[in-house]
Amino acid sequence: MHPLDRPVWNALTTRQSSLARGDGGALRFDPDYGLFAATADDSTDAIAALVALVPESGAVGLVEASAMRLPPALAVKDAICNQMIADRIVAAEPKFAVTALGDGDAEEMMALASLTQPGPFFRKTHMLGDFIGVKQNGTLVAMAGERMKPAGFTEVSGVCTHPGHRGNGYAGGLMRIVAEKILARGEIPFLHVYADNAGAIALYETLGFRFRAALHFTLLSRNPFP
Repeated sequence: MHPLDRPVWNALTTRQSSLARGDGGALRFDPDYGLFAATADDSTDAIAALVALVPESGAVGLVEASAMRLPPALAVKDAICNQMIADRIVAAEPKFAVTALGDGDAEEMMALASLTQPGPFFRKTHMLGDFIGVKQNGTLVAMAGERMKPAGFTEVSGVCTHPGHRGNGYAGGLMRIVAEKILARGEIPFLHVYADNAGAIALYETLGFRFRAALHFTLLSRNPFP
């Protein structure tokens, strides 16, 4: 099995084990960092351990190459994502100033993610890896960074641009920088994108990303989804 067939489990049992919450049967990211969870296998004990990780409000998310046996007591929302990887990045010098982001930018990063919905983003998501951004008149208008880190791989994530500043090449430029830094460390950058998001997929292909596999992104909740 390829390590990226189960990116959550392989991240939480290797490089990001310090952020794992749960027991040997099921693990999830600390809720301040993310909602992703995974089981060791599809045994009854592992599924029960997964159920115990689902909060009373909110959800956990699974990212798996194969559809899992899911507990009937939980609400389920499922989508197919394309997982893409890049062995090399098509280089291009950004035509805008890039700023390293950190704790001092956390509030603005959360606000931008809440506005643009690039994917699950929580209070400490920005601490999962290096984030960079673009600021206009001191205000953050675009960003990109790192999320899951299975051994040998790092996910490019949190890519978003304020609606009033789109069309300037910020997303592609920031992603190039993030991915090139990952490659320079001897790792392979990867990302996830909804399979029906043709525009984003086309952009990622121009950067050098290619399709690797179709994965299930499954949200589990104790309450019905809207």
